[in-house]
Amino acid sequence: MKTQPEGKLPHHRVEGPASAPPLLLGPSLGTSAALWDEVAPELSVTHRVVRWDLPGHGGSPANLIGPGATVADLAALVLALADALGIDRFAYAGVSLGGAVGLHLAVHHPDRVTALAVLCSSAHFNGAGPWKERARTVRREGLAALVRSANSRWFTPGFSVPRLIEDLRTADPEAYAACCDALAAFDLRDRLASITAPTLLVAGREDPATPPAHLREIADAVPGASLVEIAGASHLAPAERPEAVLAALRGHFDGYPARGMEVRRAVLGDTHVDGAQVRQTPFTARFQDFISRYAWGEIWTDPTLSRRERSLVTLTALVAHGHLDELAMHVRAARRNGLTPEQIGAVLLQTAVYCGVPAANAAFAVAQRVLDELDGPGEPDGDEHGGPGERDDRDAADASEEA
Repeated sequence: MKTQPEGKLPHHRVEGPASAPPLLLGPSLGTSAALWDEVAPELSVTHRVVRWDLPGHGGSPANLIGPGATVADLAALVLALADALGIDRFAYAGVSLGGAVGLHLAVHHPDRVTALAVLCSSAHFNGAGPWKERARTVRREGLAALVRSANSRWFTPGFSVPRLIEDLRTADPEAYAACCDALAAFDLRDRLASITAPTLLVAGREDPATPPAHLREIADAVPGASLVEIAGASHLAPAERPEAVLAALRGHFDGYPARGMEVRRAVLGDTHVDGAQVRQTPFTARFQDFISRYAWGEIWTDPTLSRRERSLVTLTALVAHGHLDELAMHVRAARRNGLTPEQIGAVLLQTAVYCGVPAANAAFAVAQRVLDELDGPGEPDGDEHGGPGERDDRDAADASEEA
């Protein structure tokens, strides 16, 4: 990671491979690049991540903007930063004021933005009056009162990130007030339909500052945009619900979960996948994202092997390790991928040689039940081990978490 010293550009941090696709991350008013601490390192695995600080926040000089500043002024700073880093086109994600900057860039500089994510933000911020009043108060009294109420504005009850509260306490009041001026003048509602970049809106369901309706308004206006609402998140969702935000951003910027979900449904069927989605909990959500992104989005989409060949490999591996619940699921998948019952039987017979007769016997029992469900009853062939047609006591129902 590299950090940029003070100068004419916003302070910023660069993480990830220099050759990776660039992704710029914008902060919310009153915070610094630390807002992305729980998300940026993971995004930097696949992207060259650039986090930038607002003027007078974090490490950025306060004099980058002055009274009467606009979101266009902040967007110009971001473009100057990108130019200085040799970045021509970039993906962009921003929270609140940082999200407004992203919307401005997508509207006025569509040639620069490859993809856009707007988090806990708006195409307008409830009119100019409240922001002008806040700017006057901050210029007159400083930020102390806002620091005292920050938790209730930014987080759900009982949650706090002291580092971000400290960012607000140490922000430059004049620069903060200038950012309020920018929010007061911002309204892009009549330009949203012109946005061409693939756009994701992320709303914190408990956000009092920019409620989900604000993000829904953008999603309805931007062609092809999608909206994700995050439960248990208020205004600073990347800090409060980083796992959910990370999953949403990966799906949007990497595309793996989207491709993975398409393949997952094609191989396992809608009924199984819909059931797994219904059974998903906050505890299993990250694993489900991992499966969609890695197993289905990267491995099963690799064109080196056909889906039919992958079914052959998968059946063998599941028999070898005794994963009979998933074997039932993948016998169904094998039929969907074009394998005949005879070919599935040949695979299982081969496993008797290399994995052992008891393992193959149990696998034949599971496969017979699944094939009976799919193709009608077959004739059981018993043997001294109980026979593949004899019902096993183990439950061969689909697992809710699978690869």
